[in-house]
Formats: sequence, C-alpha cells, structure tokens
Amino acid sequence: MKMILRILNVCVVASLVVAAAYVYEIKFESTLRAERVAKMRGDVRRERDAIAALRAEWATLDNPARIQGLVRRHLTLRPAEATQYDPLDRLPERPPVIVQPPPVDAIAAVINSPDFNPLTGSVLSQTERR
Repeated sequence: MKMILRILNVCVVASLVVAAAYVYEIKFESTLRAERVAKMRGDVRRERDAIAALRAEWATLDNPARIQGLVRRHLTLRPAEATQYDPLDRLPERPPVIVQPPPVDAIAAVINSPDFNPLTGSVLSQTERR
C-alpha cells in the first residue's frame, strides 16, 4: 500500500512540475505578445504622427497665397490684352470632312430588290417572276 502511495505522490509531483512548466510557458508567450502589441501601437502612433505632419506640410504647400507669390516671383505672366487676339477672318479654313460611303448592306439590297416578296419575306425564283 505504501508503494502505491509513493507512486501516486511521485505522479502528482511530476504532473505539478509539468503543469508549472506549462503555465510558465504560457506566461512567457503572453508577455512576448503583449510587448509585440505595445510595439505595434507605438508604430501606429508614429505613423499617424507622420501622416499628420505630411498633411500639415501639404496644406502649407497648397496654400493659394503661397502659390500666387511663387507665380509672381518665377513666372512672367501678364493679363491677356485685346491686341493678342486674331480676328476671325485670319483663322485658317477648316479642313474638309470626307465622309466615307456606307458599306454595302447585303440584306438591304435583297429587301430593296424588285424580286422581294414582303408578305413571306422570300425572293421570287426565276419561274415565279414570269
């Protein structure tokens, strides 16, 4: 009987050691995953900050007053004057439009032929024409 109790005690202790090792492994893995989640949250926060900075920079670059200043500084544009336009009689003639004849429609040729019978949709044979 004592032997059975010792074997039972050894089995219980061994199962407790295995269970403790398994719990430690689960805790270690969950700690690693928590650290990974925290790192990803930091990455997301940095990316959002970078997007906000780029949007602010875009708003600055897209400012109409800034663009107008750049146009005045770098381009030699002036308002259009009435002397810059040509009169209509100096415009070149429009090129002629060449319309191609439509392709021959075989069905229309049969329908328009004098041998066509509109009641039946058939064409008269040589003997019926006479």
